[in-house]
Amino acid sequence: MNASKSGYNRFLLLVAGLGGLLFGIDVGIISGALPYLEATSGLNANNLSFVAAAVLLGSTFSTLFAGALADWLGRRTMLVVSGALFVVSVPVIALSHSYNGLVLGRVLQGASGGMIGVVVPLYLAECLTASHRGRGTGIFQWLLTLGFVVAALIGFYFSGRVEEVAKLGDAEKLFAVKDAAWRGIFWVSLPPGILFVLGALKVAESPRWLFRRGKKEAARAALLRSRSENQAEIELREMEEIAATEKSRATAGHKKESLWQRKYILPFALACIILACNQATGVNSIIIYNTTIFLQSGFNDHQAHLGNFFFTVTNFLATIGAIVLVDRKGRKFLLSLGSAGVIVSLLCVGTMFHKTEARRVDVKDALQTLVISSNQTVAVNMDSAATRKLLLGDGTLASPGLTQEPKNLVVIYSYGDFKAASKVIRSDETNGSLTISRDSCVPATKVAAFFKNPFASLAAARTAPLKIEHAILTPVPDSSHGWLTALFLYLFMASFAVGPGVCVWLALSELMPTRIRSNGMSVALLINHCISTTIAAVFLPTVGQYGYSVMFFLFAGCTVIYFITAVFFLPETKGKTLEEIEEYFEGKRR
Repeated sequence: MNASKSGYNRFLLLVAGLGGLLFGIDVGIISGALPYLEATSGLNANNLSFVAAAVLLGSTFSTLFAGALADWLGRRTMLVVSGALFVVSVPVIALSHSYNGLVLGRVLQGASGGMIGVVVPLYLAECLTASHRGRGTGIFQWLLTLGFVVAALIGFYFSGRVEEVAKLGDAEKLFAVKDAAWRGIFWVSLPPGILFVLGALKVAESPRWLFRRGKKEAARAALLRSRSENQAEIELREMEEIAATEKSRATAGHKKESLWQRKYILPFALACIILACNQATGVNSIIIYNTTIFLQSGFNDHQAHLGNFFFTVTNFLATIGAIVLVDRKGRKFLLSLGSAGVIVSLLCVGTMFHKTEARRVDVKDALQTLVISSNQTVAVNMDSAATRKLLLGDGTLASPGLTQEPKNLVVIYSYGDFKAASKVIRSDETNGSLTISRDSCVPATKVAAFFKNPFASLAAARTAPLKIEHAILTPVPDSSHGWLTALFLYLFMASFAVGPGVCVWLALSELMPTRIRSNGMSVALLINHCISTTIAAVFLPTVGQYGYSVMFFLFAGCTVIYFITAVFFLPETKGKTLEEIEEYFEGKRR
């Protein structure tokens, strides 16, 4: 292969990798921005959860149509569209001064990520040879993890600026710098999106898509950009043979082959289970809320952003190992090893949080007495005096040391049938205050009310009194507890990166037969994103009421299903062509 063709192949992988970079930024950027958005936006925990989860909601809808659009418009066109959506989303978010603007921008980012998640692996599967398919998809995942590193570096940089201003003790300046920080975090993510769009305009269309559209000469030209003339002719001849076989089958049977056959149902079901379990590990929510998790484990703000940076670096480095091993050890081995490590690490993290959360105190009765009857609101300034007052007022002074150590407070409250969770505030934070009002819980419109609780009465909620369901005070451990928790989270990320992180994309593109690959990938990823969106949306309210330990133990339980599927049901696809994998599910053996 001459230098120009080798150079084009590297360029193709670079552009595809930039798609992974954008996907990583899509998911990871909110982690560094969320603490500052929480501090300056006035949004409650439910609204913040939805802003964080909106990227996953957008990807859910775009994933549903991405396969069909890729079949209609082409793989390359959809690469350009997905990059353009990301570029547009950045100013929408960074210039936003409203909840709706934030949600819109995040939905656009999600739509971009959903398309990238379908089209890039599909494009690589159709453009790369069997011997390079694992490595090529691994590079996509590798640069996806680099997206997390970039997002964490951006967040870490701005956390340093925030820490400098925090030392001044000026609440007004601190508010201003936090507001500028989350906007700046999103602005800095713009250049990779522009580079991806420019790169996508330069790559060739998928030769297999061109051939299926009847553009044989264009398919040959696309193949010749990355292969020798002899290799291109061989692959073109294989495409013609497959097309002739499909045509003869259709002519003999007078109708299209039924999709309700073993060779279609089994790989589709297996891919769906793997993708569903992939999200049920909690990986996206742990990445999105990583900085917040570190804050609650005992870190201060700067340490949390530093811990988040190391977390993303662990992901990045472990993915390199996965790229080296995936075409040597195989997909089945790495998935089994990785899911086992995920189970162990999640159980350890859950145990660490359980030790602290066992000392949680519910001071709902004391906080209920502070509710202002005229407008049914309550305000709390989270300092040592206010904390002691809540503890004494509730008659639940749990331990002699509890009033001396830092604590965080989260409130679960309701107006009528609508329930919400407050943001988490810490007693050792500057300007650690909380105000609960009807606007933070009750939807403004009937449409929003329907999606929040279709069985609730909006009219009744607009006049209902404020009820404090729970007011959870939890001691915040010291930084040594935080670093030990962080080590287990790094083990989680390394285990995920080595196994599920890379292999899930291969399972998605390799297991699906040619006839259903694009639409099958869309449906499987739709299930993936629905689960991810649901977990992200309920994460903050759930940990507010039940604690982080419950969430981590649930994630560990779901990963057990993943491990069983990988060990007992997943076939090894290492070194096999797409046609050989398809024959396996037909029950044939070569």
